[in-house]
Amino acid sequence: MKFFKPLLIAALCATAVAAWADINVGVTLSATGPAASLGIPEKNTIALMPKTIAGQKINYIVLDDASDTTAAVANTRKLIAENKVDIVLGSTTTPNSLAMIDVASEAKTPMISIAASARIVEPMDAKKQWVFKTPQNDIMMSLAIAEHMAANGVKTVAFIGFSDAYGEGWSQEFAKAAELKKLKIVANERYARTDTSVTGQALKIMATKADAVLVAGSGTPAALPQKTLKERGYTGKMYQTHGVANADFLRVGGKDVEGTFLPAGPVLVAEQLPASHPVKKSALAYVTAYEGANGKNTVSTFGAHAWDAGLLMTSAVPVALKKAQPGTPEFRAALRDALEQVKDVSGAHGVFNMTANDHLGLDQRARVMVKIENGAWKFQP
Repeated sequence: MKFFKPLLIAALCATAVAAWADINVGVTLSATGPAASLGIPEKNTIALMPKTIAGQKINYIVLDDASDTTAAVANTRKLIAENKVDIVLGSTTTPNSLAMIDVASEAKTPMISIAASARIVEPMDAKKQWVFKTPQNDIMMSLAIAEHMAANGVKTVAFIGFSDAYGEGWSQEFAKAAELKKLKIVANERYARTDTSVTGQALKIMATKADAVLVAGSGTPAALPQKTLKERGYTGKMYQTHGVANADFLRVGGKDVEGTFLPAGPVLVAEQLPASHPVKKSALAYVTAYEGANGKNTVSTFGAHAWDAGLLMTSAVPVALKKAQPGTPEFRAALRDALEQVKDVSGAHGVFNMTANDHLGLDQRARVMVKIENGAWKFQP
């Protein structure tokens, strides 16, 4: 008995230590490169996330993937293998996030993407059951654009998007929405995020005499087609996706993006929303927190996607802690299960209700239509 007593005490001490183990959160974002205007506010938002949840200390390990898919994958491997993270947040872009899925699922580590494409979480399978995301799906925003076009006399539409998963995803989803609203797509062009000229594509679009043009890009590179079309004298309606909803796009686009319509999360125009809007209060909470740390008029929808990822994590962690301790496979599995059961979490972009087959969990409360007027975002009732 004397022999076992010290062992028993040691075991109890070890258990006590495990009970207070830190939760490690791995983050990979595009803080440099073509997607930097998205990644920087996301990185700034990570600094605002809680340092403790349910009494457990939270450590954030933040890496920059420079808008590069290979780097995003390498970062994810490093965070899981070396930093032993319990969850991965990121990345900023759709191609990066899609590439990270294999790594996260193989390691059975939950991942919350802050990129837009529905393909990150659909169709559900053994790999994607470990993956969640916070930005609105392309089809939700495509329908908002198609509805607005149809209501404003548009019959023909020219499409130009990134030559990657983001552009392809939007092409597919907008085609479905256009068909529903009896819109004819008369051109479908592509360009790279790093291109400095789209003159050829613009000339093809001009030749169609389309009533409207939809640019499916994100961040500042999305301004290039619009500026080029403006230079060539295009006078039809211009639409962008929610991938441009930040101040840098307004700065780079300048007068050439005046009058542009786009769907966006409510946070972009939180102060303009009617008091009855279900997301106004939670959206303003993020605006207050972000601008309090970074200055007036600095908030962006992309940082808000990261904020919502933090809210989902904050909701799921206390549930997971009841089943297992951080730093273990059991905790990572419990955290995945808890994320899948999140209900009525009000975020900056909408109200999240996850299910086993829906790892986004947003509904129509997560979108509004916005117009660029006098270099600012204007809510369209």
